[in-house]
Amino acid sequence: MTDKRETDLLVPDEGLVPASTVMPGAAGPMQEASKPPRSQWLDVWDQFKTHKGALFGAFIFVFILSSVYLGPLVWRIDPQYLPQGRDFITLRDTRPIWYALFDSGAKVDWSHPLGTDNLGRDTLARMMFGGRVSIAVGLTAMLLALFLGTLVGVLAGYVKKLDGPLMRLTDLFLALPLLPLILVASLLFREALSANFGPEGGIFILIVMLIGVTSWMPTARIVRGDVLAIKEREFVLAARSIGTTNRNLILRHVLPNVLSPIMVSATLGIATAIITESALSFLGFGFPPDFPTWGRLLNDGVDRLASYPERSILPGIMISLTVLSVNYLGDGLRDALDPRIR
Repeated sequence: MTDKRETDLLVPDEGLVPASTVMPGAAGPMQEASKPPRSQWLDVWDQFKTHKGALFGAFIFVFILSSVYLGPLVWRIDPQYLPQGRDFITLRDTRPIWYALFDSGAKVDWSHPLGTDNLGRDTLARMMFGGRVSIAVGLTAMLLALFLGTLVGVLAGYVKKLDGPLMRLTDLFLALPLLPLILVASLLFREALSANFGPEGGIFILIVMLIGVTSWMPTARIVRGDVLAIKEREFVLAARSIGTTNRNLILRHVLPNVLSPIMVSATLGIATAIITESALSFLGFGFPPDFPTWGRLLNDGVDRLASYPERSILPGIMISLTVLSVNYLGDGLRDALDPRIR
């Protein structure tokens, strides 16, 4: 005989209701408990896509990355190719193709849509190659600065004995004149690194190290402030009370909650590194003259700015678009990764 309790549901204050009257599609407590938990990254994406500026910045940044890294697969002209003989006279100092719309007498070559420089080298190929170098410098220097800043900030905020010495070291680096320091270090170590790693490889390592070592301080101060607040929160105290090691506390409880300011510092670091590299190349302390970067192209166009303004305007626009898109992307990531906003 079937027990009455197995066929009926007890509803408070309304007596017994037959189980057959319950909606078949209704989700009960057991069904809700059996659902897999929603991915945290889906919540991050839902928050990120509500930020229109961040979506625009992400689109522009991905477009620039695709252009500089995948573009050479389509546009196969060598950026350092120098035409010889009559080709040199024909190809040197051509204008971008849009000049033909306003000036019928402009020297335009449709096989070089952005024109050529005074040596006949293709501007579009040099822009793509220079963008690859500038973005690579920005990303690598940002990762180095982010690692140093996060390490110093977490140690200073979590270990009380290290707080004073590490913050005084940070203040010392903040007090240094960074651009003159970078220029002097570039002159001192350029020859040694170029001899060991080649002209381009040595300068790349030198610029990345100089930018990374001199730009970690803001990240360290931001991370330290957040760690000081988070380590006194209830969930951290509860984890410490059950015997969680300091390493697991930092990696599993503290760092995930300071991810938002770290990501913002990362995006700002990319922009700062690209601008610094461009400034070094513009001043002549960056890569060799025959190795194009956006800063070097900007410097090369200054001498003939009045006659050929596009040679400085085009790399300047690319630098500005990259920095602007990265800044918008950082704003969206800050909001999306902040658990208090979600």
